[in-house]
Amino acid sequence: MNIAIPVWEGKVSPLFDTASRLLVFQTEQKLECSRFETLIDEEDITGKCLNIQKLGIDTLICGAISKHFYMMLRSVCEISVIPWISGRCEDVLLAYLGGSLNNSKYLMPGCRWEKGSPDNDEVFKERKDEQK
Repeated sequence: MNIAIPVWEGKVSPLFDTASRLLVFQTEQKLECSRFETLIDEEDITGKCLNIQKLGIDTLICGAISKHFYMMLRSVCEISVIPWISGRCEDVLLAYLGGSLNNSKYLMPGCRWEKGSPDNDEVFKERKDEQK
């Protein structure tokens, strides 16, 4: 499984749409096998999505993300996206692999799409499903 986290100064980049670097972890049986860092500096969302898809990413863990970008990654690229996460990349990866990413200390404060959006509920359901 390939897990990607946009990185900025060792932490999850606060806004995925403007992130320029991606930390990619290759894992097997919930253990990290290898990692590499790559640029995702395309100007447009479509180019960025295609670049991420070419990397073979299965799961993207990120901070804030626009709804359009989120939907494109999920629908077109078929990548599982776990948004609204904050913290050190190392800690976030270990929490994800250990099934504790839903801990409130990793939840980015104040991040949601418009109030009452059914997509908010869908994202939280997916987050819980990913942790199983």
